Amino acid sequence: MMGGLEAALAEASSPSWTQRARAGRDLASFADVPEAAEVLVGLLLDVEDTAVTRQTAEALARMGTAAAVRLIALAVVEADGNQADWLQTGVHDALEGPDDVPDVAAACGKLARDQEETVRRGAAEISAWTNDTRC
Repeated sequence: MMGGLEAALAEASSPSWTQRARAGRDLASFADVPEAAEVLVGLLLDVEDTAVTRQTAEALARMGTAAAVRLIALAVVEADGNQADWLQTGVHDALEGPDDVPDVAAACGKLARDQEETVRRGAAEISAWTNDTRC
């Protein structure tokens, strides 16, 4: 299992956006592993390709865990306007999927009590996005 993590961590720094996007998808299930978490935030804020941002955000939102959504929250606070739009699009992609919709709102609820103010701010923003999809 660790082999998958190592390979995905290596791919995350690839010059190819498709490989970085794949790394984001592959690493999403390791959101609670500190090394992976750090790399995932970097992929969410990918400066070269918005597809990496979008696909990583979608993969993390699909996980729907507090650990996964926390990384999106951290990224949201650091993101510029364009990146924030793609983070939001990625979250919406996950919520509009045909499969079971992940409970991102519940994860945001947990993160609203996080010790880090940055995480609480980001979670509030994601929470607002999830309300949008219900109208």
